[in-house]
Amino acid sequence: MKEFVHLHNHSDYSLQDGAARIKDLVQAAVQNKMKALALTDHGNLFGAVKFYEEATKQGIKPIIGMEAYITIDGDRFSRPQMVTDDNDYNGKTKRTKHYNHLVLLAKNETGIHNLFILSTKGYIEGYYYKPRIDFELLSEYREGLICLSACAAGVISYHILNNDSKRAFENAAKYKELFGDDFYIELQNHFMDIDKILLNELPKIAKSLDIKLVATNDVHYIKPEHAIPHNVLLQISNSRGESDYKTLRYGTDQIYFKSANEMAELFRDFPDAIDNTLEIAEKVNFELKKGKSYLPDFKIPEDEDVKTLDEYLTKLTFEGLKRKIGEITPEYQERAEYELNIIKRMGYSGYFLIIMDIIQAAKKRKIAVGPGRGSAAGSLVSYALDITNINPLEYGLLFERFLNPDRISMPDIDTDFADIGREEVINYIVEKYGRENTAQIVTFNKLSARQIIKDVGRVLSIPIPKVESITKYIPSKFGKVLQLEQAIEEVPELKYLKKTNDEKEKELIEYSKALENMNRNISVHAAGIVIAPTKITDFTPLCITPDKTIVTQFDKDDIDKIGLVKMDILGLKTLTIIQKALELIKQNYGIEIDINKIPLDDETTYELFAQGRTIGVFQFDKPHTREFLKRLKPTSISELSVMNALNRPGPMQFIDEFIERKHGKRPVNYIIPQLEPILNETYGIIVYQEQVMRIAHEVIGYTLAKADLMRKAMGKKDEKILAAERNEFITKGVEKGIDRKIVEKIFEEIYRFKDYGFNKSHSVAYALLAYQTAYLKAHYPIEFFAANLSVNKHKTDEITLFINDCQKHQIEILPPDVNKSDLDFTTENGKIRFGLAAIKNVGESAVEEIIRIRKEKPFEDIFDFCTRVDSKFVNKRAMEGLILAGAFDSLHPNRAQLFENVEEILRYSHRKKENLLIGQFSLFESSGEELKPTLKEIPNWNSLERMKREHQVLGFFISGHPLLDYEIIVRSFSNIYFSDVIEMGSEMDDEYSEGEIEASINLPEKVTVCVILTEVQTKMYRDDQTMARLKVYDLTGESEFIMFDRAYNKYGQLLKEYSLLYMIGRGEIRGDSLNVIVEEVYPLSDVISQFGDGLSIEIYVKKTPLNTIDSINQILRKYEGLKPVYINLIYTNGTNEMFLLDLKVRLTNELISELAKVIPGENITILKKNGSLVY
Repeated sequence: MKEFVHLHNHSDYSLQDGAARIKDLVQAAVQNKMKALALTDHGNLFGAVKFYEEATKQGIKPIIGMEAYITIDGDRFSRPQMVTDDNDYNGKTKRTKHYNHLVLLAKNETGIHNLFILSTKGYIEGYYYKPRIDFELLSEYREGLICLSACAAGVISYHILNNDSKRAFENAAKYKELFGDDFYIELQNHFMDIDKILLNELPKIAKSLDIKLVATNDVHYIKPEHAIPHNVLLQISNSRGESDYKTLRYGTDQIYFKSANEMAELFRDFPDAIDNTLEIAEKVNFELKKGKSYLPDFKIPEDEDVKTLDEYLTKLTFEGLKRKIGEITPEYQERAEYELNIIKRMGYSGYFLIIMDIIQAAKKRKIAVGPGRGSAAGSLVSYALDITNINPLEYGLLFERFLNPDRISMPDIDTDFADIGREEVINYIVEKYGRENTAQIVTFNKLSARQIIKDVGRVLSIPIPKVESITKYIPSKFGKVLQLEQAIEEVPELKYLKKTNDEKEKELIEYSKALENMNRNISVHAAGIVIAPTKITDFTPLCITPDKTIVTQFDKDDIDKIGLVKMDILGLKTLTIIQKALELIKQNYGIEIDINKIPLDDETTYELFAQGRTIGVFQFDKPHTREFLKRLKPTSISELSVMNALNRPGPMQFIDEFIERKHGKRPVNYIIPQLEPILNETYGIIVYQEQVMRIAHEVIGYTLAKADLMRKAMGKKDEKILAAERNEFITKGVEKGIDRKIVEKIFEEIYRFKDYGFNKSHSVAYALLAYQTAYLKAHYPIEFFAANLSVNKHKTDEITLFINDCQKHQIEILPPDVNKSDLDFTTENGKIRFGLAAIKNVGESAVEEIIRIRKEKPFEDIFDFCTRVDSKFVNKRAMEGLILAGAFDSLHPNRAQLFENVEEILRYSHRKKENLLIGQFSLFESSGEELKPTLKEIPNWNSLERMKREHQVLGFFISGHPLLDYEIIVRSFSNIYFSDVIEMGSEMDDEYSEGEIEASINLPEKVTVCVILTEVQTKMYRDDQTMARLKVYDLTGESEFIMFDRAYNKYGQLLKEYSLLYMIGRGEIRGDSLNVIVEEVYPLSDVISQFGDGLSIEIYVKKTPLNTIDSINQILRKYEGLKPVYINLIYTNGTNEMFLLDLKVRLTNELISELAKVIPGENITILKKNGSLVY
């Protein structure tokens, strides 16, 4: 069998071009018994570390390289006019070109480093459509590199195909001179016309210049049958889709991973070109260094009497402990020394000091810092240094869960900061450690099952409704979208796809499976920042994201593997809310509260939890969570921590059992007594990963470090590893004298919870943060709500929910006012004043101008306002926004009149300013009067029009809600509210939360909602069918619905903006929003007559006067008809009695309106036609 090495290969890190996964590339090399393999993605080294690891693991020699883009003319800084090139890859498609391709392979560590620099500079200095380098840069960083002339777009081939043989020859000579024997001319044969030309001309140039030939195949996918899926991938970036997806853009189906024999046969006339692949592979000799950590220098303050970082860390640890707990007991002494010894042995003292320094810098800048996050809360050293505010000994947290002495890896201390201060924290890090030594981290967005079905469906021109009918059933488990194959196997609604006879459906599934989970594009990691001891490019190449942020080319996992310090600097909205609330409390009461020193046994706070009044309370604000809290009635941080750990898809199934065990409704049993001290705080249920570790340690006899390794191994779902762990666990348990069957039972119980166990350190830290927000809500609700409204001022769904919650707490929201409102929401005599910055078209500069001017004296009227403020900041659009929002109501209550006369008012103010400037005064100025224009008489808007206009500039309704007039209908006919799914004011924690909210709410088969429609957008799709996107509001928030062609043709005439409608459809929950495909629409005013089937009236016995009962009776008789009436008598002891009246009624809006005048609306319910009562 002929030997051969593939040297020109693209993985899916050649974004939306390569359709080969790194594992598949390496596996193909193994199957074809190749000794080495190169990775040459376009302009980048994104996959270098993963490729190196996978290749070495499989016994394949990794060759790291890239296919660079090098300028044709000019340097990398130039932005040339595009040169037309009629010779695309297939010689047919016309395209423009200002760069050539060039394959660069690293021979050694110097070559790797030079690749890092070339790729980095290509992005940062040369990016123009592609990351380009130039010949000058290549000349500077050529050492340690092997250079291949690349494909048809390469530095030689391109000019041959453009009939410029002179330039082709000159380029070959130039690269030969630069690289010597490390320059090779590539030959490719994909059975295209251009290949025939190149296979004829390139060997001639090679012979004349004594340059060796090398055969490559420009691999873009693994198997021949992947040609069409690859072509589909190329077309995904075309948002409109293309109908010719089977016409190969690259003009060939030959760029797959060919065997050595196939390549030898292709190049039988050039056997040396095959042999030279082996020669090149032999030249490569380097090793990617792993297992070593590269920490930046931390300078010990000059006035300290210690010399080493270890000594300094020890000193600060014990000083911190004395400050926090007073006398250091033997327990604390032993734990601190144990942790310090491990930290020093692993060489991480500097890391802890760096994190401490960053947190201290944030606090000095008055930026709120969270009490802790992740497993770092299990470290006493972290607590002593004020990195965390959780005492691990009080909560039984384990250091080994954070830093395992048996597993060499960088510690991972994630820190939450107030999101408004995150950028300032990052700037401090950059300034302290140097811009060249720091960078944010890349993240790769994948083509998940849902995304790839949408993308491939679009390319294949499959109707949107059909695509939606598939994606809507693809679920998520533990925060990850299910694999397509697994979803088709497990979801009943998708099983038909296994046997479908529809050709387009077959192609959709086939191509989607081939492309699923490949990289789609890059973005900035939400939190990660890396600090290097020297230039960052000594360790990782850099690139630029679409939003122009410089990031590492290696993702967070690879950054960790190469030993760099990665820090997660997370911006948490909740901390900003706490920060703002504390500022308001100090302003209003002169009290400075240290949120980290509030009592943790406050009855009022726990009462708030027990009543489920937790809207806005961090991670405890969802509707289902509030219901759980009412039943649990937590009384400690520990119980809040357990609820936080269980309240996620998967372990949520154990919440009922936990609550009932707490209240003694179910027995608490332990397999053996030794488990009780470990599981008693969770009433016998394994909730935490730390409990698994403690069982292995205290019951079976593992060290805690070994127990942590066992925990991680069980999560990998490798049957061999699992069997080995099981055997060891059982053997050690039996050695400890425990019956084998009992040990097996313990192991099976642990294994059952392997997917559900949560990090206790993280859970406790976030339970504490939740408690802090609840404490503020319980004791300072006005300041708490004002802070929440300010932070969420541009999120209309959350604003609506907070305003509704304010109303429940009898807190009045005052409208915006130019004389009283500030930038944000403020407190005013026990009420909350609306902030001006929340008004559309009123920017912060306009608000600052208004506040600055009114400090002299309040505005007297609209003319005074316009004359005094600078129109450069407060222009016509800002004025209109202020009018529509009601900010001038205290000066002029007729908004309609102001709005229609705004141009005249502005003209007057402009004239007056000009006259004042030139010293002219009006006739009456000396008497204090000023000639002002007479405003046109315009009647004020009615309430619905006023609210409509408010909504246009605020995004929600403030002076009322159009649906309030129909509140009884809304309550009776809606079977879900938007607030049931909106995730209020709390950040889902990407790294630690497991799952989406969709798993926690069961939607009815048909969703029925009463809404006001505020926006309609229509678009045409295949066969001139219409799809409408509808922006709608119910009484609790907003959502976006979809209506397809059939329903649109029937009900489209009802879709008028700001109309009140009753909608019926099929719903699904995505993340934190309710999506509904609307099937039926009716005017809200017609709902009672069309869907009402009876009436229920609640009467509170002994509380309802007889004259009220008489009035009810008279009204019912006035509307006598055919619909039944039920009376629900509610007695003072809480019992009730329902009976059917002999009298029947005619259901009308007028009947409901008259009843609502004599009894509260919440006592009236309309029966739906299915006969059910909706409360």
